[in-house]
Amino acid sequence: MNNDLTFSQANAKLVAMAKKLKKRIKAFTLPSGWTCPAAKDCLSKADRETGKITDGAETEFRCFAASSESQYKNTRAMVWRNFDAIRSVKGDELELADLLQSQLPKAFDILRVHVGGDFFSQKYFDAWLEVARRMPHKHFYAYTKSLNFWVKRFGEIPANFSLTASDGGKYDHLIAEHDLKNARVVYSEAEAEELGLEIDHDDYHAAYGKESFALLIHGTQPKGSKASQALQELKRKGWNGYSKRQELANA
Repeated sequence: MNNDLTFSQANAKLVAMAKKLKKRIKAFTLPSGWTCPAAKDCLSKADRETGKITDGAETEFRCFAASSESQYKNTRAMVWRNFDAIRSVKGDELELADLLQSQLPKAFDILRVHVGGDFFSQKYFDAWLEVARRMPHKHFYAYTKSLNFWVKRFGEIPANFSLTASDGGKYDHLIAEHDLKNARVVYSEAEAEELGLEIDHDDYHAAYGKESFALLIHGTQPKGSKASQALQELKRKGWNGYSKRQELANA
């Protein structure tokens, strides 16, 4: 099996942060939903072959990355190649870290771990922590609903790896129990204000912020859903999302 991994260029949202910080940003991604064992509110999966989307029983809004995978065959193929390569490593987290590190782009300052997908096992989570330890001059960050893996490694998270709990998963109770920085999807600016949360428009809060924050609903939402109605209202007010085209460009 080919163990080559593909890292993508920053999307429009990340480009905004890159310009602000004058840093080079890359991203890594896996199949949305299929690698998200703790997803609930945003659980969506694009079929590997056909791209047809299936939402979970408790899905409240559709994952934007799953929509991208559904729409763009090349993106879908890329994320599944990444997943296949990672699953092919039968050794421990150190062996998996070797693979991840060996495939990293040559020129980057910041890496977003998962535009789509999540930490699907403790070994995989630990492998990324090991990569960050080996590369203290680089900055890594990730959103995750796999909070069970995170809390098992309290005190072991490298200073150059910023984690944000993604609200709306199976382990939400761990957010309050462990006072985790978290991100919550909101349907309006007013909702964010009521919650006392700043809206992150460029991922800076996720990458470097210390406080919890909000994300405006975006992506393609099922017609007639509450999320779709909220998105249409935002668009009427001038919100056009982060990018007209959400296909990930290969590095």
